[in-house]
Amino acid sequence: MRKFLLVVIICLSCIVAFQDKVFAKNISDKKIQKIVNNMTLDEKIGQLYMSPSSGDAAKMTNDIKKYNLGGIVLFGEDFSNQNADTMKQKDANFQNASKYGLFISTDQEGGIVSRLSTSPQLTNGRKFPSPQEVYKQSGMSGVVKEYSSVAEILRNLGINWDFAPVADVSNDPNSFIYDRTLGQNYQLTAQYVSKVVPAIQKQQVAATVKHFPGYGSAGDTHTGFASDGRSINEFRQNDFLPFKAGIKAKADSVLVGHVVVNNLDATKPASVSKPVHEILRKELKFKGVIITDDMGMGALTSFAQKQHTNIDVMAIEAGNDMLLSNGYVDGIPAIKDAIKRGDISQKQIDNSVKRILRLKAKLNIMK
Repeated sequence: MRKFLLVVIICLSCIVAFQDKVFAKNISDKKIQKIVNNMTLDEKIGQLYMSPSSGDAAKMTNDIKKYNLGGIVLFGEDFSNQNADTMKQKDANFQNASKYGLFISTDQEGGIVSRLSTSPQLTNGRKFPSPQEVYKQSGMSGVVKEYSSVAEILRNLGINWDFAPVADVSNDPNSFIYDRTLGQNYQLTAQYVSKVVPAIQKQQVAATVKHFPGYGSAGDTHTGFASDGRSINEFRQNDFLPFKAGIKAKADSVLVGHVVVNNLDATKPASVSKPVHEILRKELKFKGVIITDDMGMGALTSFAQKQHTNIDVMAIEAGNDMLLSNGYVDGIPAIKDAIKRGDISQKQIDNSVKRILRLKAKLNIMK
C-alpha cells in the first residue's frame, strides 16, 4: 500500500511539474505577444538588425537606443586594450541602452577567427586554438570542453551570442573555409555540431550553425562573388547533414552565407534567396532565428550595386529574421515602405520579432 501511495505521489508530482512548465511557457508566450502588440513598427524593424560595431562605443550606445537595434556584433577593435572589468562595463553599457534587451555577439570560433585573442589581458593570456587543433590533440570530447569553456568566458564578459560552430565541410585544404572547419567528413562534422551546440548554449550563450546551405570549397565571399555548381541532391546527402544535426540539437540560430548555389537559385546569393530559406524552414524544419552573414561583405555589396531595390528589403523578403548589417539608418525606412506597399507582410515581421524576443527570454536578457 505504501509503495502504491508513493507511486501515486510521484506521478502527481510529475503532472504538477509538467503543468507548471506548460503554464510558464504560456505566460512567456503571452508576455512576448503583448510586448510585440505594443511595439511601434520602427521598433519592430530595429529589432531585426544585428549591427556590426563601428568600434565607437559611444556612437553604438546611442544608436542602440535611437534605432532599437536587436543586437550588435563585436570585432577585434572592440576587444583591443580591454581587461575583463572594462569589457564587462562596456557590454553592460550597451545592454543598458536597449529597451528590449540586446544580443551582444561575436565570432569566436578559435584559431584564425578568435576575437578573444585580441587582448591577452582579457583572459590572462589564454590561447584559443582552432577546432581542428583541439580535435587532433584531444578528440571530440576536447572540442566540446573547449567550446563550453569559451562560452562561459563570453557570458562572463557580457557576450550572449557566439557565431559558431562552423558546420561547413571542405575536402580541399587550400580552400578559403577549410582552416575554420573541423577538417573531417560530413558525418563527423555532424557529430561535432550536435555536441558543440548544447555545450555553448548550456552557458546561456546562443550558438549559430553556419554557413547555410554549406560553404563547400567556394571562394572567399568577403572579397567578392563565389558560386557552387553542385546538385541539390549532393547538398541534401552531404552539406545538410551538419545543419540537420545542429537543428536537432536545438541550435538557437542558423546563419546563411553569401555563396550563390546555382542549382538552388542561380540569380541571388543564398543570404537573399527565398528558395534557400524555404528549404531551411520547410524541409529542414528550423524554427529558430535565421540571420544573414555580414551584409558588408564583398559578395553581397557587389550584388547589391546591380539591384534596383534596397538589399536589406531583399534579405527580409527572402525570409531572414535578422540582418547582420549596419545599414539600419536607410534600411529601417526602406523596410517600412516595403511593408506599406505589401511587399513584406506585417505578420512576417511580427513572427520574426517573436522569435527574436523568445531567444532573448531564453538567454535571460529580455527586459
